[in-house]
Amino acid sequence: MSTIHEPRRASQPSSAPTAAPSTAVERETVVVETQAQVALRYVGAVIRIALGWVFLWAFLDKAFGLGHETLSEDAWVNGGQPTAGFLGNATSGPFANFYQGLAGQAWVDWIFMVGLLGIGLALILGIGMRIAAVAGAIMLVLMWTAVLPPANNPFMDDHLIYALVLVALALGNSGRTLGLGTWWQNTRLVQRWPALT
Repeated sequence: MSTIHEPRRASQPSSAPTAAPSTAVERETVVVETQAQVALRYVGAVIRIALGWVFLWAFLDKAFGLGHETLSEDAWVNGGQPTAGFLGNATSGPFANFYQGLAGQAWVDWIFMVGLLGIGLALILGIGMRIAAVAGAIMLVLMWTAVLPPANNPFMDDHLIYALVLVALALGNSGRTLGLGTWWQNTRLVQRWPALT
């Protein structure tokens, strides 16, 4: 079993006499985790890092043409258009014309590439999980709508599964395990704007 100690400040009742100076008492809440809960935290962290690598690898390969899916001459740094191939040729269904019209536009390439990089780094580092989950889920759902109906199922495919996993990882605070989530949540920036958690 694992024990997590969470400090908690006791508050002074409002009806307490105010003549004498009051001192706040530090109390500690002890939360005991079962082995299964500890294992679940670590499995969630590994899934978070693995999914982060999926996003980061897509960025690296498209940006630098590492030869896996993107050839060197088609790399973004060499003037390639990261969205042209998929949006221009692989789209189908009711939104195909819409996506084909976006294919290869510079602003779409920039949003896509910055999104891949930001989501990938946030997931790997365990920081900004809410923003990464929302942005990643939106990106994945948009990619899902680009190929409707999916090839292997009437409606469900890996894009929707990944989107749900992102939401679960953010809700489960998976960035705190094997990540910088605890540090990130205690920064002034996040204290001021909790949505950045």
